[in-house]
Amino acid sequence: MATCDDVRENVKKYYGSLLESSCDLQTSASSCSLSCRPAPRSVMDALSLVHPEVTKKFFGCGLPFPAKLEGCRVLDLGSGSGRDSYAFSKLVGPSGHVTGIDMTEELIATSRQYIEYHQKKFGYKEPNVSFVQGYMEKLSEAGIQSDSMDVVLSNCVICLCPDKKAVLQQAYNVLKEGGELYFSDMYASKIVPDHMKQDPFLWGEGMGGSLFWQDLISLAHSVGFSTPHLVSASCIVIYNSELKAKAGDISYTSGTYRLFKLPKSPVISEATATYKGTVADFPDQLDFDSSHCFKKDVPVEVNGEMASILQSSRFSPDFKLQISDKPESSSESTPQYCHLNPFLLADKLGSSVRQCPKTSK
Repeated sequence: MATCDDVRENVKKYYGSLLESSCDLQTSASSCSLSCRPAPRSVMDALSLVHPEVTKKFFGCGLPFPAKLEGCRVLDLGSGSGRDSYAFSKLVGPSGHVTGIDMTEELIATSRQYIEYHQKKFGYKEPNVSFVQGYMEKLSEAGIQSDSMDVVLSNCVICLCPDKKAVLQQAYNVLKEGGELYFSDMYASKIVPDHMKQDPFLWGEGMGGSLFWQDLISLAHSVGFSTPHLVSASCIVIYNSELKAKAGDISYTSGTYRLFKLPKSPVISEATATYKGTVADFPDQLDFDSSHCFKKDVPVEVNGEMASILQSSRFSPDFKLQISDKPESSSESTPQYCHLNPFLLADKLGSSVRQCPKTSK
């Protein structure tokens, strides 16, 4: 049975020296998850300014760029070559700060080479991004303080980690109250069997370590997070015939979820939420996730947990909340989470994306 250390060493080798670029991956996992709306111009502009050598070594599976990052303290889990971290550093502005953490020495070295380049590119007096080598499961050992981050972001790396609960727990610990974990990752259509988890190649491609999507919900609740909110999803195409055979009847998606660290004793009451149109890039409509669309000045009824999120998070100034006098009623003893299924959303969006034709041969 492979240990956590064995898995880490295999992943380090896979991404640190075996892969030259995202086109060496054997699935379409480095294609972006598709949301219901195109990414805002500010995100695409930020990504376009990232140095080409940094982008070349990008191995993410989505586009985890939530709205309203200006001035935020952001932690990028599994920052790799630094592509997302540098784009985040543009979006948080000179008053914000981005910390990237990765366990792979070669990728940390690559990312640190371009700090001054991006500082000058963005016109900042001082760098607002730093990179540390360490493990997502041990953020405190890497010097990341508890209750210090506004947003924790991650792009297709939690599937490479053998201890998902530890990663979520550490993310929860370093977030401030009202803070958010917003991340893209690979998910499996069923529980991945042990023999696939022992395959280093499958782990390197994210397939061996992908969560069964329903398990994310129970894991999130177990460490204290809110119920996950599904933002976007894409089907993942497996190019390599050998890998496809090993996967058998298991299919994969890239899914983006957002989870919030709510107050310890939130007032769980239904409410009416009215968006003010004040979030940059979204003056008329804010698509919070695949189930919640807020149009400016249009009241929307939300459940107690969503009301608590809007009340305690960085989006609080952007909404007018009218809390119901009655506590939230539960009509079902077992919640139904079909709206959180990334496979259903990917099918709905028709978002099966191919990339890098050479790997499909």
